[in-house]
Amino acid sequence: MLNLNLESFMIELTEGSIKNVGPTNKAATAKLFDPESVEARPFGDSQLKIVASDADGNEVQIALFPEDAAAIAEDIASAREELGDAA
Repeated sequence: MLNLNLESFMIELTEGSIKNVGPTNKAATAKLFDPESVEARPFGDSQLKIVASDADGNEVQIALFPEDAAAIAEDIASAREELGDAA
């Protein structure tokens, strides 16, 4: 399930073209629940990309520098240890 929250978002559709309307204070949050697949792969010359997809074809991609990906890996390891302690 993909949950997409758009704030202060307004666009104009004219003859098939999308145009920003209003101030530039837009914000968005995307959440993907129950992904069916998750993978990490090289992206560009210096980044890694994490791609998560669900059964409905929704997809979220995150591009990270290697040091940020390493920090996330450490956070995941810590969280797994905490879950193991709670079980």
